[in-house]
Amino acid sequence: MTLIKSISGIRGTIGGKVGEGLSPLDVVKFAAAYGTWIIERNKDQKIKIVVGRDARISGPMVESLVIATLQGLGIDVLNLGFSTTPTVEIAVPIEKAHGGIILTASHNPKQWNALKLLNEKGEFISGAEGETLLQIAKEERFNFAEVDDLGSISTDDTYMDKHIDHVLNLEGVDRNIIAAANFKVACDCVNSTGGIVIPKLLRALGVHEVEELYCEPNGQFPHNPEPLAENLTAISEKVVSTGAHLGVVVDPDVDRLAMVCEDGSMFGEEYTLVAVADHVMSYKKGTSVSNLSSTRALRDVTVKHGGEYFASSVGEVNVVTLMKEKNAVIGGEGNGGVIYPESHYGRDALVGIGLFLTLLAKKKCSMTALKASYPTYYMSKNKIQLTPTINVDEILKAMAEKYSHEQVSTIDGVKIDFANEWVHLRKSNTEPIIRVYSESGSQEGADAIAKRIMAEIGEIV
Repeated sequence: MTLIKSISGIRGTIGGKVGEGLSPLDVVKFAAAYGTWIIERNKDQKIKIVVGRDARISGPMVESLVIATLQGLGIDVLNLGFSTTPTVEIAVPIEKAHGGIILTASHNPKQWNALKLLNEKGEFISGAEGETLLQIAKEERFNFAEVDDLGSISTDDTYMDKHIDHVLNLEGVDRNIIAAANFKVACDCVNSTGGIVIPKLLRALGVHEVEELYCEPNGQFPHNPEPLAENLTAISEKVVSTGAHLGVVVDPDVDRLAMVCEDGSMFGEEYTLVAVADHVMSYKKGTSVSNLSSTRALRDVTVKHGGEYFASSVGEVNVVTLMKEKNAVIGGEGNGGVIYPESHYGRDALVGIGLFLTLLAKKKCSMTALKASYPTYYMSKNKIQLTPTINVDEILKAMAEKYSHEQVSTIDGVKIDFANEWVHLRKSNTEPIIRVYSESGSQEGADAIAKRIMAEIGEIV
């Protein structure tokens, strides 16, 4: 059993002993800590929190525990029921709520669940705020309400429809152009809440025909829910067998977006953001942001449009912070996470679909042709296992010094930018390993530079 207490929330496997798995007592403890943190931030106000969940089997249990705990603190709760992470993010400011909780373990398998925590803007809480919350939980600094001051509970199951309307009204989304393209689109929603909203969104966007795969929101994930190529063989076969123009894949909480080409090949999670950025920057000039481990293709596309690219530390919160600082018009992560400030500062697969289909319809080309129009890069992801006695920081420092004649960033581990490729070295916060991400113009090149850097680290050790 696993329980991970981090600055962004609590995540773990259902069952087990208290403090070892995500037990009911752990759920209550951290929901109480979050509610207390919100109360302390908003003195003398009647607090309102928005709650939504994905379709995990444990969802109803975790939902009831969280809502009852918030009610016990005197907090009013708006329960969206089945929802997506970006839907809750949008609902928080619309409802003028003081925060929000999404009950989802994102791409983790069905035995996992988690509490994702939002502030009053509908954005993930910061690292410093998360540390404060963890301290409240550690001290059990809770003060529950007396009987006459308990919070109220209300429900609203219309927010996914409101989210669809929101996408239809965004700059850069053109339903008429999409409808004229007569697209046939297959979708894999991994039997979570995307199965409710994605087919409905596609039809609202004017998609001519929708082929649904795993769209029953029962929490029985038919494959590993992370939208990686090795997990997407069924949707690949579906696209080819039905003659679809493309396939759309989302994770259980619908904040990551992957695409499948008409021949069943992967468009590539890294290239979801690249394509969307290409579209957005065609009508909105400006800067773009992704994290240090994302493809260089975003930088290339940004420069092509006369913009400037910036890289942040890994993590959505860090990407959003830099996007605001640089006033970016588009940003996100290479895991299929599209962040479009015109909508909101959160990864949103619905927004990504609307923008992507508009681009594809305008280009009047196939998915494979669209992919071929972008710079071609390949990634290699590896890790080096170390003993607990080894000082990882010293190793990273040595590598930064060794390659000081190259373009080196140390804002998040060590990233070495060579002329035609790069390597990013990051230490794990939970185990003695160094993650090694590399990118080059060929898979062989990416693997080779990773192998070389790993050998050099081995010599240092």
